[in-house]
Amino acid sequence: MALLMHRDSSSSGNSKHQQQMDSSKYVRYTPEQVEALERVYTECPKPSSLRRQQLIRECPILSNIEPKQIKVWFQNRRCREKQRKEASRLQTVNRKLNAMNKLLMEENDRLQKQVSHLVYENGYMRTQLHTVSTTTTDTSCESVVMSGQQQQQNPTHQHPQRDANNPAGLLAIAEETLAEFLSKATGTAVDWVQMIGMKPGPDSIGIVAVSRNCSGVAARACGLVSLEPTKVAEILKDRPSWYRDCRCLEVLSVIPTGNGGTIELIYMQTYAPTTLASARDFWTLRYTTSLEDGSLVICERSLTSSTGGPTGPPATCFVRADVQPSGYLIRPCEGGGSIINIVDHVDLDAWSVPEVLRPLYESSKILAQKMTMAALRHIRQIAQETSGEIQYSGGRQPAVLRTFSQRLCRGFNDAINGFADDSWSVLASDGVEDVTIAINSSPSKFLGSQCNTLSMLPTFGGVLCAKASMLLQNVPPALLVRFLREHRSEWADYGIDAYSAASLKSSPYAVPCARPGGFPGTQVILPLAHTVEHEEFLEVVRLEGHAFSPEEMAFARDMYLLQLCSGVDENAAGACAQLVFAPIDESCADDAPLLPSGFRVIPLDPKSDATATRTLDLASTLEVGPGGTRPTGDADLSSYNLRSVLTIAFQFTFESHFRDNVAAMARQYVRSVVSSVQRVAMAIAPSRLSSQLGPKPLPGSPEALTLARWICSSYRIHTGSDIVRADTQCSDGVLKQLWRHSDAIMCCSVKMNVSSVFTFANQAGLDMLETTLVALQDIMLDKVLDEAGRKVLLSEFLKIMEQGFAYLPAGICVSSMGRAVSYEQAIAWKVLDEDDSCHCLAFMFINWSFV
Repeated sequence: MALLMHRDSSSSGNSKHQQQMDSSKYVRYTPEQVEALERVYTECPKPSSLRRQQLIRECPILSNIEPKQIKVWFQNRRCREKQRKEASRLQTVNRKLNAMNKLLMEENDRLQKQVSHLVYENGYMRTQLHTVSTTTTDTSCESVVMSGQQQQQNPTHQHPQRDANNPAGLLAIAEETLAEFLSKATGTAVDWVQMIGMKPGPDSIGIVAVSRNCSGVAARACGLVSLEPTKVAEILKDRPSWYRDCRCLEVLSVIPTGNGGTIELIYMQTYAPTTLASARDFWTLRYTTSLEDGSLVICERSLTSSTGGPTGPPATCFVRADVQPSGYLIRPCEGGGSIINIVDHVDLDAWSVPEVLRPLYESSKILAQKMTMAALRHIRQIAQETSGEIQYSGGRQPAVLRTFSQRLCRGFNDAINGFADDSWSVLASDGVEDVTIAINSSPSKFLGSQCNTLSMLPTFGGVLCAKASMLLQNVPPALLVRFLREHRSEWADYGIDAYSAASLKSSPYAVPCARPGGFPGTQVILPLAHTVEHEEFLEVVRLEGHAFSPEEMAFARDMYLLQLCSGVDENAAGACAQLVFAPIDESCADDAPLLPSGFRVIPLDPKSDATATRTLDLASTLEVGPGGTRPTGDADLSSYNLRSVLTIAFQFTFESHFRDNVAAMARQYVRSVVSSVQRVAMAIAPSRLSSQLGPKPLPGSPEALTLARWICSSYRIHTGSDIVRADTQCSDGVLKQLWRHSDAIMCCSVKMNVSSVFTFANQAGLDMLETTLVALQDIMLDKVLDEAGRKVLLSEFLKIMEQGFAYLPAGICVSSMGRAVSYEQAIAWKVLDEDDSCHCLAFMFINWSFV
């Protein structure tokens, strides 16, 4: 009996223990309990132990659940959330890949048609040539071949002109435009060539091609966006919002068509990119309709006097340009989103501009960058903003930031063009025609809502603009603009006399750039926003310690610029680069008046493929590649002959009685800036190693070959090892190896403290400091090392001078742009000259990377 009772109790205990184990593994939650846990999860997905215990106390319905079980519930809930997000992401990627696959298959079909077309043309021409060679008729080879080409390439000339005086005539023109546009977008009407550097993919800009051997210039692009077709059509039709060169677009009339579409008669004006050319205007017909497969089409073409266009000459300061059948094909994508085909085909009347500028109007790459790709990028930007993928600092709405960018670009374009209908008038020159001075006494278009406040000032005279254009040789636009952005002190040397400065200080928006002459301040760049592919940056620049005279240094104030930088990706073919900025106050209000000034550099020649892999010599290159990358490999630079046109424009406000003084100051100021930019351009222009002349010496240093030899030989003497290969015989080889060394090597002057100025750095060193050889000499060692690094260097300084070298531990330093850089170890050693005297100190930062 006792044994039975023991078995029963044991059985009972085992059963109870099993129930406890089961309860700890499997818990059924009631809907009320799940709802309570979900509420907590929304506020805190990962509650602490104390928070879970508090939850049990506060919620009676959870009192029968152990804290450990609640912990497991939250773990499972986080895991489900992660799986759900990953599944959603994979579904999105899958949809993109399916759509891109469809796009690539269509592109492949189009290319096959193009190949077949070219094979047919080749066979036809061979037949004609054979016929001509065997016949005795008077028909020449050239006439036969040309007639065949005209029949193939100009089918539209066979159609009679349409009567545009009635809606039926306009509809006939519209339908003909639609057919020609579709033949360019999906057919073989234009011989398209893939644009170099544009790789298709689900997250790329799309498939971009440019025209070859067609009248005018043309570009074509296909891409994916996560917006519905109607939204895409609405954005694309609002051309002034994304096409930065569009000055105005006026819809003169809207005519509905019987098939549910609309015909619009449009007049558009575009800015001239430089002061050396005239602006363009267009009269076009725009046709919006839908196809049987549900696609939306927006196509456009120019109207002539015989097809309902204007009969008179173009407006003053404008040249009439021609839009050949172009437009947008927008197709719904399975699962949401749209597939977009864009064709831009224009004739910009290149013969109306000076010969040196004709590449601007004959380059399909420039058209692709400025129009075709700009449209795709703008749509993708809005799509990512709508989905919340892009986060902006400062709590600004994306639309506000886009408006800032548009106002800066528009104001800068207005300053460059100086249209008379905007109240601009040109002042007489001082006898030298290098700088143009224009004034505007009613600048309401530029100063916005605060213009009335300024205009009511009794002494307010208006806005003055000083502008100039110049031709540059062998200077990559992206490199020059990046240098101007990062090293303002190299060009912003004003020399404004005290009298003019006093007249300018009355307005906070008077000075286009706030580095007072003789009193340099520190530049701090505060990012605001950037576009999807980082081809454009919007930022606020704080210039510290602004003062106009030595007496004001005690009351120096910071000054702020709203700045737009674009085109700094040197791998973007045909892209222009510009740096535009406008003074603002500290609040940077959404409606702040803006007077933009700045630089624009436009390439005139296509970029040479050899430049992508060139190796530049130690003393002539200043290039810092994007993301800290360095060019590798050898290339012959003898054919590198890049030409570009630089346009500079600076705007000032002036008081009426100081107009002449401000004009003289502005003219001299722009000449000073031009001189500085020319000096910088000469310094940063890539050059080829010459065995006869040798590389250019660094300022204040021995020639590059000698310095490289001193650095390497001193390292071998002090440490017993080599930086470069020991079998290198020629000094040129030492130079190249030192320049390409993966670790950052730099030299600075010898002082008994860390306030030494850098005199040299190899390419890795320039990348680490985010600077160039010209600006390197403005950087001091104590600005690069952090506090711990400075203490270590000071403690090891005597050892370096006595022993010749020292190993420094891992640490953190700071680049010239304020970015933190970590390194695993550093070596410091004395660089000895031919007389064994200490020429400078050298540092090598091993395995460095941006934090």
